[in-house]
Amino acid sequence: MCGIVGLIGSFEQKQELLTQACERIQHRGPDSQGVWLSDNQQVGFAHVRLAIQDLSEQGHQPMLSDDGRYVLVFNGEIYNHLELREQLHKATWRGHSDTETMLACFAQWGVESTLRKMVGMFAFALWDKEEETLTLGRDRFGEKPLYYAHSPYGLLFSSDLRALMPVAGFNRQINRQAVVALMRHNYIPAPYTIFEGAYKLPPASYLVFSHDQLWNQHEWSHPTAYWSAYDIAKRSSDRIFESDAAAIDAFDKVLSDAVKGQMLADVKLGAFLSGGTDSSLIAALMQKQSEQPIRTFAIGFKDDNYNEAPFAKAVAQHLGTEHTELYMDGDDALGLFEQLPLMYSEPFADSSQLPVAVMMKMTAEHVKVALSGDAGDELFGGYNRYKRAQHWWTRCHNVPAFLRPLVSRVAHQMSLHYGDSLEKQMKWQQFSLLMQAKNSVKFYQPFVSYWKNPEQLVVNGVEPATAFENNPLSDLLKTMMITDTLSYLPDDILVKVDRAAMYYSLETRVPLLDHRIFEFVWDIHPRYKWRDGKSKWLMKEVLYRYVPQTLLERPKKGFSVPLGDWLKGPLREWAWDLLSSERLKKQGLLNEAIIQKTWLAHQTGQGDWSAQLWGVLMLQAWIDAYDIAV
Repeated sequence: MCGIVGLIGSFEQKQELLTQACERIQHRGPDSQGVWLSDNQQVGFAHVRLAIQDLSEQGHQPMLSDDGRYVLVFNGEIYNHLELREQLHKATWRGHSDTETMLACFAQWGVESTLRKMVGMFAFALWDKEEETLTLGRDRFGEKPLYYAHSPYGLLFSSDLRALMPVAGFNRQINRQAVVALMRHNYIPAPYTIFEGAYKLPPASYLVFSHDQLWNQHEWSHPTAYWSAYDIAKRSSDRIFESDAAAIDAFDKVLSDAVKGQMLADVKLGAFLSGGTDSSLIAALMQKQSEQPIRTFAIGFKDDNYNEAPFAKAVAQHLGTEHTELYMDGDDALGLFEQLPLMYSEPFADSSQLPVAVMMKMTAEHVKVALSGDAGDELFGGYNRYKRAQHWWTRCHNVPAFLRPLVSRVAHQMSLHYGDSLEKQMKWQQFSLLMQAKNSVKFYQPFVSYWKNPEQLVVNGVEPATAFENNPLSDLLKTMMITDTLSYLPDDILVKVDRAAMYYSLETRVPLLDHRIFEFVWDIHPRYKWRDGKSKWLMKEVLYRYVPQTLLERPKKGFSVPLGDWLKGPLREWAWDLLSSERLKKQGLLNEAIIQKTWLAHQTGQGDWSAQLWGVLMLQAWIDAYDIAV
């Protein structure tokens, strides 16, 4: 796990710029750093290293291929790299790092063939001296970040926007389209970033820049997809096993293999444990395959309504893990706010980033690698909002199609009628949106939207195209699951975990995002995901082999915090300073009247608007932290 930076073009003092960029992202790789410049000084790569595999100098980057043709900087882990080594012909090895394996594979097989063979999480940049081309690539689900941008001096790329912001020519103008997306979802989806002219490389893609394209943004190609989660979901065969036991055995094996592969490390590792299905299953399969007690970590809350730490502790005791837990409250959260914009180099507003940050800090004090149970909800339909959406889907479809436009207009008028009550206004507004949805993808969007009409909130804002423009799958549940896989998972869940973990120099791994598991789960019949009105049937049946059902049966809470109460209490003064009318009017970025109305409604108990306000607060905190001109 590392951080990468590159400058290609006529940047002056390139060596110094790269060294400074490394210092800004040193948290991603505190163990060592390296800089490489081409003979003509036009190409510069830099790397900060968090040493996980091959801790020796043989794993140092930037790394050159044996013949000197290729130069590679790489962030991530290739879990099957030892198997890939066995498939290569006439390769000589200096060490046992996966970086060296990648270089040899690129040299023998080419980029796309290598990407299709690799199992892992990664973001990389490859320079071909002979062809004078730059290739950027990213893993299938977007576990590892990769930004790129154009300046008058050439091309820039990095694992973190913070590395690029001070570089001469980098455009720090706010992208208002991205702000609209942020207000809707509380994250900025790929390929957009908060800045004009800067982009995220989409997951499961690579992008090749020829010699001429490196200096001319107008000639840039579009990224090439080497794998497609959407296509796999679309061609699902609804496979049925000969028995439930056979299905349970099959999933137990494929997930156990993935967990075993992700336990490959030359340093200490552990697991996050909430006591829920996903994290408990990963911890159980780790412990099954470990001769020693594994380390597990949990965060608790002093508010019992949000506290799941006792459940995690019970699971840990049953599995026999070495368990560590830490409790937090609003005062603890106050100490994090100045750090959040530094963790997330563009605005990001999932409120669970608060306990996640505390979790990462605690875990990093004990281990260097931690496995998580993320992605179980996207794979097995576990989110509570899926049930709500299906309920409303049925209700809306009980209305004849020819009447829905009329009902939508009536609902919109009702929302205007209740203008003095924000809570009633938003409910009618959402109902209006549901009735006018043209397909199941658009129907689902309001359920994952914070501000329902974000273009009204952002001055001169236009909403960009996102995964919600895709065609729907055969039923609503599948549509919701694949839409979240393409949007919420890479741009919220994985961003939240990667940035917070790397801020404390901790590597995180997600076994459920082994693409072979994704392909297995999407190929099987829905009966193995949903049964008797409950989600995650197959995951739970495997888990019950290792943990008694009585320790796990309880309502799903998620990793939430009492943010609504905190904004009325310990965080009120901090928030009010960021949301003041004078500040918002001076910026001219957001609609001051809407925000003030929402703030007043929250403070006077007219609904919980903390999630909506949190997006605005994180944007404002980010603007201050990086001294952004609006």
